[in-house]
Amino acid sequence: MEDAYVLQLLEPKFKEFHLCFCGYAECEPLHSYGPATRPNYIIHYILDGKGTYQVGERKYQLSKGQGFLIEPETFTFYQADKEEPWSYLWVGFGGSGAGKLIQDIGLNSRQLIYQCDYGEELKEIVFSMLKHTQSTVSNMYYLQGRLYDFFSVLTRDVVIDFYEDTTKESIYVQDAIAYIRNNYSKGINVSDIAEYLSINRSYLYTIFKDSLDLSPKEFLTKFRISRAKEQLTLTDLSVEYIAYSCGFKNSLVFTKAFKQEIDMTPSQYRKINRKEAKERLVASKDELEGIGEKRKKYILNK
Repeated sequence: MEDAYVLQLLEPKFKEFHLCFCGYAECEPLHSYGPATRPNYIIHYILDGKGTYQVGERKYQLSKGQGFLIEPETFTFYQADKEEPWSYLWVGFGGSGAGKLIQDIGLNSRQLIYQCDYGEELKEIVFSMLKHTQSTVSNMYYLQGRLYDFFSVLTRDVVIDFYEDTTKESIYVQDAIAYIRNNYSKGINVSDIAEYLSINRSYLYTIFKDSLDLSPKEFLTKFRISRAKEQLTLTDLSVEYIAYSCGFKNSLVFTKAFKQEIDMTPSQYRKINRKEAKERLVASKDELEGIGEKRKKYILNK
């Protein structure tokens, strides 16, 4: 579990670079997220404690003052330390120019970790965002300005940590994940992945199990289910359409895989998550300090 405060914008006003959501959380020991993918860029910054961040077979042990980048459609997992669970803040963003701005702060697909000594400034920026919960044009411009402030702080003497693993096995796994990310909707299977990499299925299985503790088939299924969960929550598309768009042969195969992974049917998942989303559609002017509720989420329309 985690005590978290979240602000989410459903329809961003700015197209080239815009805030999608931001938040702050204090995690309990071993609280985790994933394995899952996200549709936007997300930058996390650790305010206190420790935790683990994993992308493919790359695993990072991180602590206070460090942060990590989550790229769109990338399978990730992160977990709070058992003894010193972390608290962190995050900013999710997108837009046609987002990738370029990520490069400006020295991050990319090969470099996902950074260190920054201005945690209090980052915290002030995100907390100020979380207090602007009213759906007004003024607030939209305010949030956009604070997003640029966040990047301004990160580009100030940011120190990049190099944990690069460039072994042959690492490159194969990273290339396989990239192939899955770009082709999962086309109904690809494990043989297609092995053929793309020009390696045999047995070797592909071995390096995935060694790196991720998942078989290639398990990884592919989890990736597809993750994408389906987002569509079930955020769209009104039919279950059948979502099944095909995520690479399943038909809705029956999709429903069986989804129930095995999530322990409920796609329709049940959609109903539960839609209900929770409606219950969280509230706006409040309360300060973050001293809020009695465990979790608050603010959702702003354009």
